[in-house]
Amino acid sequence: MGSGQSSLSYRTAFVELTNKTQPIDANNNEFWDQFWCDGPTKISDMFASVPGSEIRTLREESPGNLATLCYKAVDCLAQIAEDSFPTIQDQQTAINCVRLLSRIIPYLFEDPEWRPFFWSVLPAQNDSNSDVTSSVPLAQTLISSLCDLLFCPDFTVHSLTKPGPDNAEDMHTIDSCEYIWEAGVGFAQSTPPNAQHDENRTEIIRLLLVCFSETMYLTQSEARSEVNKWISFFSGPENRHVLPLFTSLLNVVCAYNPSSSSLPYNHLMFTDSREPLVEVALQVLCVTLEAEIPSLDTTGKGPLNSSTSDVGGGTNLFLNYMSRIHRDEDFSFILEGITRLLNNPLTQTYLPGSTKKVEMHQELLILFWRICDVNKKFMFYVLKSSRVLDVLVPILYHLVEARNDQSQLGLMHIGIFIILLLSGERNFGVRLNKPYTNRTAFDITLFTGNHADLLIIVSFELLALFYRMQSS
Repeated sequence: MGSGQSSLSYRTAFVELTNKTQPIDANNNEFWDQFWCDGPTKISDMFASVPGSEIRTLREESPGNLATLCYKAVDCLAQIAEDSFPTIQDQQTAINCVRLLSRIIPYLFEDPEWRPFFWSVLPAQNDSNSDVTSSVPLAQTLISSLCDLLFCPDFTVHSLTKPGPDNAEDMHTIDSCEYIWEAGVGFAQSTPPNAQHDENRTEIIRLLLVCFSETMYLTQSEARSEVNKWISFFSGPENRHVLPLFTSLLNVVCAYNPSSSSLPYNHLMFTDSREPLVEVALQVLCVTLEAEIPSLDTTGKGPLNSSTSDVGGGTNLFLNYMSRIHRDEDFSFILEGITRLLNNPLTQTYLPGSTKKVEMHQELLILFWRICDVNKKFMFYVLKSSRVLDVLVPILYHLVEARNDQSQLGLMHIGIFIILLLSGERNFGVRLNKPYTNRTAFDITLFTGNHADLLIIVSFELLALFYRMQSS
Protein backbone atom coordinates (compact mmCIF):
# COMPACT_ATOMS: atom_id res chain seq x y z
CA MET A 1 0.00 0.00 0.00
CA GLY A 2 2.77 2.42 0.95
CA SER A 3 4.61 1.91 -2.32
CA GLY A 4 1.43 2.28 -4.38
CA GLN A 5 0.37 5.44 -2.56
CA SER A 6 3.84 6.91 -3.01
CA SER A 7 3.82 6.12 -6.74
CA LEU A 8 0.39 7.73 -7.11
CA SER A 9 1.44 10.97 -5.41
CA TYR A 10 4.65 11.01 -7.44
CA ARG A 11 2.67 10.57 -10.63
CA THR A 12 0.32 13.38 -9.61
CA ALA A 13 3.24 15.73 -8.97
CA PHE A 14 4.75 15.03 -12.38
CA VAL A 15 1.42 15.56 -14.15
CA GLU A 16 1.06 18.88 -12.32
CA LEU A 17 4.56 19.86 -13.41
CA THR A 18 3.71 19.04 -17.03
CA ASN A 19 0.40 20.91 -17.03
CA LYS A 20 1.77 24.11 -15.50
CA THR A 21 1.89 26.84 -18.12
CA GLN A 22 3.81 29.21 -15.85
CA PRO A 23 7.27 28.44 -14.43
CA ILE A 24 7.18 27.07 -10.89
CA ASP A 25 9.31 29.01 -8.43
CA ALA A 26 12.62 27.26 -7.74
CA ASN A 27 12.30 28.24 -4.07
CA ASN A 28 9.02 26.33 -3.72
CA ASN A 29 10.72 23.44 -1.93
CA GLU A 30 7.40 21.96 -0.81
CA PHE A 31 6.56 21.21 -4.44
CA TRP A 32 10.00 20.10 -5.64
CA ASP A 33 10.67 17.85 -2.65
CA GLN A 34 7.82 15.61 -3.78
CA PHE A 35 10.09 14.22 -6.49
CA TRP A 36 12.77 12.85 -4.17
CA CYS A 37 11.67 12.97 -0.55
CA ASP A 38 8.45 10.98 -1.00
CA GLY A 39 9.11 9.21 -4.30
CA PRO A 40 8.77 5.51 -5.18
CA THR A 41 11.16 3.11 -3.48
CA LYS A 42 11.57 0.95 -6.62
CA ILE A 43 13.17 2.05 -9.86
CA SER A 44 10.47 0.26 -11.88
CA ASP A 45 7.80 2.38 -10.15
CA MET A 46 9.87 5.50 -10.83
CA PHE A 47 10.08 4.77 -14.56
CA ALA A 48 6.38 3.86 -14.75
CA SER A 49 5.43 7.14 -13.06
CA VAL A 50 7.42 9.22 -15.56
CA PRO A 51 6.49 8.13 -19.13
CA GLY A 52 8.87 9.11 -21.90
CA SER A 53 6.12 10.84 -23.88
CA GLU A 54 5.41 13.19 -20.97
CA ILE A 55 9.09 14.02 -20.55
CA ARG A 56 9.16 15.07 -24.20
CA THR A 57 5.99 17.12 -23.67
CA LEU A 58 7.55 18.80 -20.64
CA ARG A 59 10.70 19.47 -22.67
CA GLU A 60 8.76 21.17 -25.47
CA GLU A 61 5.99 22.98 -23.58
CA SER A 62 7.52 23.80 -20.18
CA PRO A 63 11.30 23.91 -20.65
CA GLY A 64 11.70 26.23 -17.68
CA ASN A 65 10.10 23.73 -15.30
CA LEU A 66 12.19 20.87 -16.71
CA ALA A 67 15.37 22.90 -16.27
CA THR A 68 14.41 23.74 -12.68
CA LEU A 69 13.64 20.07 -11.95
CA CYS A 70 17.10 19.02 -13.16
CA TYR A 71 18.80 21.83 -11.27
CA LYS A 72 16.97 21.07 -8.02
CA ALA A 73 17.77 17.35 -8.29
CA VAL A 74 21.47 18.04 -8.84
CA ASP A 75 21.48 20.61 -6.04
CA CYS A 76 19.88 18.08 -3.70
CA LEU A 77 22.60 15.53 -4.54
CA ALA A 78 25.29 18.15 -3.97
CA GLN A 79 23.90 19.04 -0.53
CA ILE A 80 23.76 15.39 0.53
CA ALA A 81 27.31 14.81 -0.75
CA GLU A 82 28.51 17.75 1.37
CA ASP A 83 26.81 16.43 4.50
CA SER A 84 29.30 14.78 6.83
CA PHE A 85 26.70 12.31 8.13
CA PRO A 86 23.83 11.58 5.66
CA THR A 87 20.83 10.04 7.40
CA ILE A 88 18.86 7.06 6.09
CA GLN A 89 16.31 9.52 4.70
CA ASP A 90 19.09 11.48 2.99
CA GLN A 91 20.38 8.28 1.40
CA GLN A 92 16.95 7.38 0.02
CA THR A 93 16.54 10.94 -1.22
CA ALA A 94 19.87 10.68 -3.05
CA ILE A 95 18.83 7.41 -4.70
CA ASN A 96 15.52 8.96 -5.79
CA CYS A 97 17.36 11.92 -7.33
CA VAL A 98 19.71 9.53 -9.12
CA ARG A 99 16.80 7.53 -10.53
CA LEU A 100 14.93 10.64 -11.64
CA LEU A 101 17.95 12.03 -13.49
CA SER A 102 18.63 8.62 -15.04
CA ARG A 103 15.12 8.74 -16.44
CA ILE A 104 15.15 12.34 -17.68
CA ILE A 105 18.65 12.98 -19.06
CA PRO A 106 18.39 10.72 -22.17
CA TYR A 107 15.41 12.78 -23.35
CA LEU A 108 17.45 15.95 -22.97
CA PHE A 109 20.23 14.48 -25.10
CA GLU A 110 17.67 13.82 -27.86
CA ASP A 111 17.30 17.56 -28.46
CA PRO A 112 20.48 19.33 -29.69
CA GLU A 113 19.32 22.57 -28.04
CA TRP A 114 19.30 20.90 -24.61
CA ARG A 115 22.78 19.33 -24.75
CA PRO A 116 24.65 22.49 -23.65
CA PHE A 117 22.26 22.90 -20.69
CA PHE A 118 24.33 20.91 -18.20
CA TRP A 119 27.51 22.73 -19.22
CA SER A 120 26.05 26.20 -18.89
CA VAL A 121 26.70 28.46 -15.92
CA LEU A 122 23.65 28.71 -13.71
CA PRO A 123 22.27 32.04 -12.51
CA ALA A 124 23.30 32.98 -8.99
CA GLN A 125 20.96 31.87 -6.21
CA ASN A 126 20.01 33.86 -3.16
CA ASP A 127 22.26 32.08 -0.69
CA SER A 128 25.70 32.43 0.83
CA ASN A 129 27.30 30.06 -1.70
CA SER A 130 25.93 31.77 -4.82
CA ASP A 131 29.30 33.18 -5.88
CA VAL A 132 30.79 29.70 -5.82
CA THR A 133 27.99 27.57 -7.21
CA SER A 134 27.05 29.98 -9.99
CA SER A 135 30.48 29.68 -11.63
CA VAL A 136 30.43 25.86 -11.81
CA PRO A 137 28.60 24.10 -14.68
CA LEU A 138 25.75 21.86 -13.58
CA ALA A 139 27.41 18.81 -15.17
CA GLN A 140 30.56 19.33 -13.15
CA THR A 141 28.55 19.61 -9.94
CA LEU A 142 26.63 16.45 -10.81
CA ILE A 143 29.72 14.34 -11.61
CA SER A 144 31.57 15.59 -8.52
CA SER A 145 28.59 14.85 -6.27
CA LEU A 146 28.13 11.35 -7.69
CA CYS A 147 31.81 10.56 -7.21
CA ASP A 148 31.63 11.85 -3.63
CA LEU A 149 28.62 9.63 -2.97
CA LEU A 150 30.47 6.57 -4.33
CA PHE A 151 32.78 6.89 -1.33
CA CYS A 152 30.23 7.97 1.26
CA PRO A 153 30.63 5.96 4.51
CA ASP A 154 27.63 3.82 5.46
CA PHE A 155 26.05 4.55 2.07
CA THR A 156 28.36 3.03 -0.53
CA VAL A 157 31.38 2.05 1.59
CA HIS A 158 31.99 0.78 5.10
CA SER A 159 32.82 3.44 7.65
CA LEU A 160 36.31 3.31 9.15
CA THR A 161 35.16 5.05 12.34
CA LYS A 162 32.58 4.26 14.96
CA PRO A 163 29.01 4.93 13.78
CA GLY A 164 27.20 8.05 14.91
CA PRO A 165 27.15 11.78 14.14
CA ASP A 166 29.83 12.50 16.74
CA ASN A 167 32.34 10.37 14.80
CA ALA A 168 31.20 11.34 11.30
CA GLU A 169 33.85 11.66 8.61
CA ASP A 170 34.12 14.93 6.72
CA MET A 171 33.29 14.28 3.06
CA HIS A 172 35.46 17.24 1.99
CA THR A 173 38.66 15.88 3.56
CA ILE A 174 38.02 12.15 3.34
CA ASP A 175 40.81 10.13 1.69
CA SER A 176 38.83 7.96 -0.70
CA CYS A 177 41.91 5.80 -1.39
CA GLU A 178 41.24 4.24 2.01
CA TYR A 179 37.74 3.23 0.87
CA ILE A 180 38.54 1.30 -2.32
CA TRP A 181 35.76 -1.22 -2.79
CA GLU A 182 37.75 -4.40 -3.33
CA ALA A 183 41.24 -5.77 -2.75
CA GLY A 184 43.44 -6.19 -5.80
CA VAL A 185 45.48 -3.70 -7.81
CA GLY A 186 46.93 -1.06 -5.48
CA PHE A 187 44.86 -2.12 -2.48
CA ALA A 188 45.38 -5.15 -0.24
CA GLN A 189 42.56 -4.82 2.29
CA SER A 190 39.46 -6.84 1.49
CA THR A 191 36.16 -5.32 2.60
CA PRO A 192 33.20 -7.42 3.78
CA PRO A 193 30.38 -7.72 1.22
CA ASN A 194 27.34 -5.51 1.68
CA ALA A 195 24.38 -5.94 -0.67
CA GLN A 196 22.93 -2.50 0.04
CA HIS A 197 26.22 -0.78 -0.71
CA ASP A 198 26.47 -2.71 -3.99
CA GLU A 199 22.95 -1.67 -4.98
CA ASN A 200 23.62 1.99 -4.20
CA ARG A 201 26.88 1.93 -6.17
CA THR A 202 25.08 0.33 -9.11
CA GLU A 203 22.39 3.02 -9.16
CA ILE A 204 24.95 5.83 -9.12
CA ILE A 205 27.17 4.26 -11.78
CA ARG A 206 24.15 3.76 -14.03
CA LEU A 207 23.52 7.49 -13.88
CA LEU A 208 27.16 8.10 -14.78
CA LEU A 209 26.73 5.83 -17.81
CA VAL A 210 23.61 7.77 -18.78
CA CYS A 211 25.64 10.99 -18.68
CA PHE A 212 28.44 9.38 -20.72
CA SER A 213 25.92 8.28 -23.37
CA GLU A 214 25.58 11.76 -24.89
CA THR A 215 27.79 10.64 -27.80
CA MET A 216 25.12 8.13 -28.84
CA TYR A 217 22.78 10.99 -29.70
CA LEU A 218 25.24 12.72 -32.03
CA THR A 219 25.67 12.23 -35.75
CA GLN A 220 28.75 10.36 -36.92
CA SER A 221 30.55 13.55 -37.91
CA GLU A 222 29.65 15.23 -34.61
CA ALA A 223 30.84 12.24 -32.60
CA ARG A 224 34.21 12.33 -34.34
CA SER A 225 34.77 16.06 -33.92
CA GLU A 226 33.30 16.69 -30.47
CA VAL A 227 34.83 15.56 -27.19
CA ASN A 228 32.59 13.93 -24.61
CA LYS A 229 33.02 16.46 -21.80
CA TRP A 230 31.29 14.18 -19.28
CA ILE A 231 33.93 11.47 -19.68
CA SER A 232 36.73 14.03 -19.84
CA PHE A 233 35.82 15.56 -16.49
CA PHE A 234 35.14 12.18 -14.85
CA SER A 235 38.51 10.73 -15.90
CA GLY A 236 40.48 13.97 -15.55
CA PRO A 237 42.53 15.51 -12.74
CA GLU A 238 39.62 17.75 -11.70
CA ASN A 239 37.99 14.64 -10.23
CA ARG A 240 39.69 14.09 -6.88
CA HIS A 241 38.38 10.51 -6.70
CA VAL A 242 39.69 9.40 -10.09
CA LEU A 243 42.40 7.04 -8.74
CA PRO A 244 40.23 5.18 -6.18
CA LEU A 245 37.43 5.03 -8.76
CA PHE A 246 39.71 3.44 -11.34
CA THR A 247 41.06 0.97 -8.79
CA SER A 248 37.64 0.15 -7.34
CA LEU A 249 36.05 -0.50 -10.73
CA LEU A 250 38.94 -2.66 -11.94
CA ASN A 251 39.19 -4.65 -8.71
CA VAL A 252 35.44 -5.25 -8.48
CA VAL A 253 35.45 -6.73 -11.98
CA CYS A 254 38.57 -8.87 -11.60
CA ALA A 255 37.70 -10.16 -8.11
CA TYR A 256 34.18 -11.28 -9.05
CA ASN A 257 33.58 -15.02 -8.98
CA PRO A 258 30.02 -15.99 -9.96
CA SER A 259 30.66 -19.60 -8.90
CA SER A 260 32.22 -18.86 -5.53
CA SER A 261 29.74 -21.07 -3.69
CA SER A 262 30.09 -24.85 -3.85
CA LEU A 263 26.35 -25.26 -3.29
CA PRO A 264 24.64 -26.23 -6.59
CA TYR A 265 21.76 -24.04 -7.76
CA ASN A 266 22.64 -21.44 -5.11
CA HIS A 267 22.09 -18.66 -7.68
CA LEU A 268 18.43 -19.66 -7.88
CA MET A 269 17.94 -19.30 -4.14
CA PHE A 270 19.91 -16.12 -3.42
CA THR A 271 20.11 -12.75 -5.16
CA ASP A 272 23.58 -11.78 -6.33
CA SER A 273 23.93 -8.04 -5.70
CA ARG A 274 27.49 -8.02 -7.02
CA GLU A 275 26.75 -9.07 -10.62
CA PRO A 276 24.86 -5.85 -11.60
CA LEU A 277 27.69 -3.81 -10.07
CA VAL A 278 30.30 -5.77 -12.04
CA GLU A 279 28.34 -5.23 -15.27
CA VAL A 280 28.13 -1.44 -14.91
CA ALA A 281 31.73 -1.25 -13.66
CA LEU A 282 32.82 -3.11 -16.80
CA GLN A 283 30.88 -0.71 -18.98
CA VAL A 284 32.44 2.35 -17.32
CA LEU A 285 35.92 0.89 -17.80
CA CYS A 286 35.22 0.18 -21.47
CA VAL A 287 33.92 3.71 -22.02
CA THR A 288 36.71 5.54 -20.19
CA LEU A 289 39.49 3.43 -21.73
CA GLU A 290 38.07 3.62 -25.24
CA ALA A 291 39.83 6.72 -26.55
CA GLU A 292 42.39 9.32 -25.62
CA ILE A 293 40.78 12.57 -24.51
CA PRO A 294 42.35 15.99 -25.12
CA SER A 295 42.54 18.60 -22.39
CA LEU A 296 39.26 20.39 -21.88
CA ASP A 297 37.96 23.68 -20.69
CA THR A 298 35.52 22.51 -18.00
CA THR A 299 33.31 25.52 -18.62
CA GLY A 300 32.19 23.66 -21.73
CA LYS A 301 33.69 25.96 -24.34
CA GLY A 302 35.65 23.17 -26.00
CA PRO A 303 39.11 21.64 -26.17
CA LEU A 304 42.11 23.64 -25.10
CA ASN A 305 44.71 21.29 -26.52
CA SER A 306 43.90 18.53 -28.96
CA SER A 307 47.33 16.94 -28.78
CA THR A 308 48.21 14.01 -26.57
CA SER A 309 51.52 14.03 -24.79
CA ASP A 310 51.88 10.37 -23.75
CA VAL A 311 50.17 7.03 -23.63
CA GLY A 312 47.81 8.39 -21.00
CA GLY A 313 46.46 10.85 -23.53
CA GLY A 314 45.58 14.37 -22.46
CA THR A 315 43.72 14.38 -19.17
CA ASN A 316 42.39 10.82 -19.24
CA LEU A 317 43.91 9.46 -16.05
CA PHE A 318 42.14 6.11 -16.50
CA LEU A 319 44.37 5.48 -19.52
CA ASN A 320 47.37 6.81 -17.64
CA TYR A 321 46.83 4.57 -14.61
CA MET A 322 46.19 1.51 -16.77
CA SER A 323 49.42 2.07 -18.71
CA ARG A 324 51.44 2.33 -15.48
CA ILE A 325 50.46 -1.02 -13.94
CA HIS A 326 53.65 -3.11 -13.95
CA ARG A 327 53.75 -5.60 -11.07
CA ASP A 328 53.42 -9.28 -11.97
CA GLU A 329 51.01 -9.87 -9.09
CA ASP A 330 48.73 -7.15 -10.48
CA PHE A 331 48.92 -8.63 -13.97
CA SER A 332 48.12 -12.05 -12.53
CA PHE A 333 45.11 -10.68 -10.66
CA ILE A 334 43.74 -8.95 -13.77
CA LEU A 335 44.34 -11.90 -16.09
CA GLU A 336 42.91 -14.43 -13.65
CA GLY A 337 39.79 -12.33 -13.13
CA ILE A 338 39.15 -11.80 -16.85
CA THR A 339 39.75 -15.44 -17.78
CA ARG A 340 37.55 -16.64 -14.92
CA LEU A 341 34.60 -14.68 -16.26
CA LEU A 342 35.34 -15.43 -19.91
CA ASN A 343 35.42 -19.17 -19.23
CA ASN A 344 32.25 -19.12 -17.13
CA PRO A 345 29.93 -20.19 -20.01
CA LEU A 346 32.23 -23.15 -20.75
CA THR A 347 31.97 -24.56 -17.24
CA GLN A 348 30.72 -28.16 -17.37
CA THR A 349 28.94 -29.86 -14.46
CA TYR A 350 27.03 -33.09 -13.95
CA LEU A 351 23.97 -31.10 -12.84
CA PRO A 352 22.56 -29.00 -15.71
CA GLY A 353 22.11 -25.34 -14.77
CA SER A 354 23.62 -25.83 -11.33
CA THR A 355 26.24 -23.09 -11.73
CA LYS A 356 25.63 -19.41 -12.33
CA LYS A 357 26.21 -18.14 -15.87
CA VAL A 358 27.13 -14.54 -16.61
CA GLU A 359 26.61 -12.68 -19.89
CA MET A 360 29.29 -10.00 -19.98
CA HIS A 361 31.77 -11.56 -22.40
CA GLN A 362 31.58 -8.75 -24.96
CA GLU A 363 32.55 -6.09 -22.41
CA LEU A 364 35.28 -8.39 -21.06
CA LEU A 365 36.80 -8.82 -24.52
CA ILE A 366 36.74 -5.05 -25.09
CA LEU A 367 38.40 -4.48 -21.72
CA PHE A 368 41.06 -7.12 -22.45
CA TRP A 369 41.71 -5.57 -25.86
CA ARG A 370 42.10 -2.08 -24.40
CA ILE A 371 44.43 -3.24 -21.61
CA CYS A 372 46.66 -5.02 -24.12
CA ASP A 373 46.64 -1.95 -26.35
CA VAL A 374 47.41 0.52 -23.55
CA ASN A 375 49.80 -1.59 -21.46
CA LYS A 376 52.26 -3.58 -23.59
CA LYS A 377 53.85 -5.06 -20.47
CA PHE A 378 50.52 -6.71 -19.68
CA MET A 379 50.29 -8.15 -23.21
CA PHE A 380 53.80 -9.62 -22.95
CA TYR A 381 52.89 -11.06 -19.54
CA VAL A 382 49.83 -12.73 -21.08
CA LEU A 383 51.88 -14.19 -23.93
CA LYS A 384 54.49 -15.71 -21.65
CA SER A 385 51.82 -17.01 -19.26
CA SER A 386 50.24 -20.44 -19.65
CA ARG A 387 46.86 -18.74 -19.23
CA VAL A 388 46.94 -17.23 -22.70
CA LEU A 389 45.00 -20.32 -23.83
CA ASP A 390 42.35 -19.49 -21.22
CA VAL A 391 41.80 -16.32 -23.25
CA LEU A 392 41.90 -17.99 -26.66
CA VAL A 393 39.43 -20.82 -25.95
CA PRO A 394 36.49 -18.64 -24.78
CA ILE A 395 37.11 -16.25 -27.69
CA LEU A 396 36.81 -19.15 -30.14
CA TYR A 397 33.75 -20.40 -28.26
CA HIS A 398 31.98 -17.05 -28.56
CA LEU A 399 32.96 -16.77 -32.23
CA VAL A 400 31.29 -20.11 -32.88
CA GLU A 401 28.22 -19.19 -30.86
CA ALA A 402 27.82 -15.81 -32.61
CA ARG A 403 28.54 -16.93 -36.17
CA ASN A 404 24.87 -17.05 -37.23
CA ASP A 405 23.77 -13.89 -35.43
CA GLN A 406 24.16 -10.66 -37.40
CA SER A 407 23.70 -8.60 -34.24
CA GLN A 408 26.89 -10.16 -32.82
CA LEU A 409 29.12 -8.93 -35.65
CA GLY A 410 30.88 -6.51 -33.31
CA LEU A 411 31.67 -9.36 -30.91
CA MET A 412 33.21 -11.35 -33.76
CA HIS A 413 35.31 -8.36 -34.81
CA ILE A 414 36.79 -7.78 -31.35
CA GLY A 415 37.47 -11.52 -30.92
CA ILE A 416 39.30 -11.72 -34.23
CA PHE A 417 41.25 -8.54 -33.44
CA ILE A 418 42.49 -10.04 -30.16
CA ILE A 419 43.57 -13.28 -31.87
CA LEU A 420 45.37 -11.24 -34.54
CA LEU A 421 47.12 -9.20 -31.85
CA LEU A 422 48.27 -12.28 -29.93
CA SER A 423 49.29 -14.25 -33.02
CA GLY A 424 52.02 -11.73 -33.82
CA GLU A 425 54.15 -13.11 -30.98
CA ARG A 426 56.16 -16.34 -31.07
CA ASN A 427 55.16 -17.41 -27.56
CA PHE A 428 51.53 -17.59 -28.64
CA GLY A 429 52.41 -20.09 -31.37
CA VAL A 430 54.38 -22.18 -28.90
CA ARG A 431 51.44 -22.32 -26.48
CA LEU A 432 49.14 -23.58 -29.24
CA ASN A 433 50.96 -26.93 -29.15
CA LYS A 434 49.22 -27.84 -25.90
CA PRO A 435 46.66 -30.66 -26.43
CA TYR A 436 43.02 -29.62 -26.37
CA THR A 437 40.75 -31.89 -24.32
CA ASN A 438 37.51 -29.99 -23.53
CA ARG A 439 35.66 -31.05 -26.69
CA THR A 440 32.08 -30.93 -25.42
CA ALA A 441 31.87 -27.14 -25.08
CA PHE A 442 32.06 -26.36 -28.82
CA ASP A 443 29.49 -26.84 -31.53
CA ILE A 444 32.11 -28.05 -34.01
CA THR A 445 33.36 -31.33 -35.48
CA LEU A 446 34.92 -33.60 -32.88
CA PHE A 447 38.66 -33.95 -33.26
CA THR A 448 41.79 -35.05 -31.44
CA GLY A 449 44.59 -32.54 -31.48
CA ASN A 450 46.02 -29.40 -29.92
CA HIS A 451 44.88 -25.80 -29.60
CA ALA A 452 46.34 -24.96 -33.01
CA ASP A 453 43.96 -27.52 -34.53
CA LEU A 454 41.08 -25.92 -32.64
CA LEU A 455 42.02 -22.49 -34.00
CA ILE A 456 42.21 -23.83 -37.56
CA ILE A 457 38.86 -25.65 -37.32
CA VAL A 458 37.03 -22.61 -35.93
CA SER A 459 38.62 -20.37 -38.56
CA PHE A 460 37.49 -22.78 -41.29
CA GLU A 461 33.95 -22.85 -39.85
CA LEU A 462 33.78 -19.06 -39.98
CA LEU A 463 35.24 -18.81 -43.49
CA ALA A 464 32.86 -21.48 -44.78
CA LEU A 465 29.92 -19.66 -43.20
CA PHE A 466 30.90 -16.33 -44.76
CA TYR A 467 31.30 -18.02 -48.15
CA ARG A 468 27.83 -19.57 -47.91
CA MET A 469 26.35 -16.21 -46.90
CA GLN A 470 27.93 -14.46 -49.89
CA SER A 471 26.84 -17.22 -52.27
CA SER A 472 23.21 -17.21 -51.14
